[in-house]
Amino acid sequence: MTSLTVNRLGKSLGGTTVLRDISFSVPHATRLALVGASGSGKSTILRLIAGFDRVDSGRISIGEHLVSSTDTYVAAHRRGVGYVAQDGALFPHLTVRRNIGFGLSTDPERRQKTIAAAELVELDTRMLDRYPHELSGGQQQRASLARALAPAPRIILLDETFSALDTGLRAQTRQAVLAVLEQAQMTTVLVTHDQHEALTFGHAVGILRDGVLDQLGTPAEVFDAPSTPYVASFLGDTLTLPATRRASTAETALGTIGIRHDHSVGSAAVSIMVRPSQLSIVNEPGDPNATIVALAGTGQYVQVTADLADGVCITIPVPSHAATGIRIGSPVRIRIDGGGVLY
Repeated sequence: MTSLTVNRLGKSLGGTTVLRDISFSVPHATRLALVGASGSGKSTILRLIAGFDRVDSGRISIGEHLVSSTDTYVAAHRRGVGYVAQDGALFPHLTVRRNIGFGLSTDPERRQKTIAAAELVELDTRMLDRYPHELSGGQQQRASLARALAPAPRIILLDETFSALDTGLRAQTRQAVLAVLEQAQMTTVLVTHDQHEALTFGHAVGILRDGVLDQLGTPAEVFDAPSTPYVASFLGDTLTLPATRRASTAETALGTIGIRHDHSVGSAAVSIMVRPSQLSIVNEPGDPNATIVALAGTGQYVQVTADLADGVCITIPVPSHAATGIRIGSPVRIRIDGGGVLY
């Protein structure tokens, strides 16, 4: 069984601090997705785990073995780490067969292991004697994953692996890779800038900002109880309203909202965050609490913009079939389902 442990990791490049005090662990056969904007330090973490760069501070252990610290460095090829880059990084002058078997060059069972790796990722073995440019984007990523898996690594690192694919192919390829990793019981770290990808891929999700790990938890924890407004807005659309605390509820321009999680640390000036998907325009008793000011159709949904009584402007996604009677200038009543997060 192989786990990954990163403890108080720090790294500077060119005099600029890139990572500060990063700590996390990935238990055996689980997946961690690290998500953040460009320049947040995602790929630097992978490079340090892989052994491509040395740490400035902190420790990295794979299983029971320390592989990186200020006075310990195990070379990349001795760590048992498989790495899949964003573009796949297949050698263009080698066939797919030779690409997959590249890390098995001295293995007497190279041929069998190459075929087994291709079959594991469901890459048609008839493709093995083609060159990378003769494969589709999805097939190239499967070949890259097969190359990483062929030497039976202890962990797999995926660096923006799906970002170069178009939307439909990205989802299809991601699901195929997930199935392979589950079958192989592989400890995995994915870095991505795609929030949806992180939330659907990882058993745990870490949000990076400017070299700091803002929050680490299950997908449900980081989405439903984001620790900061930044995390909340980074992981999806938000609506934040000025609020007055009332024990377990908050009073807002939309009425009383239950408090699901409280991150306000006792502050007198608070706001409450809900997701736009929690809002709906309802036909029920009660005074109107908003006025429609704009409508914008976006296929399945109409983006309905409304002004609240205190001057706050909000936008609600409403299914197209439910928006037929909504008109600009109409007073409406907006309901919030579920509670919010207090900051």
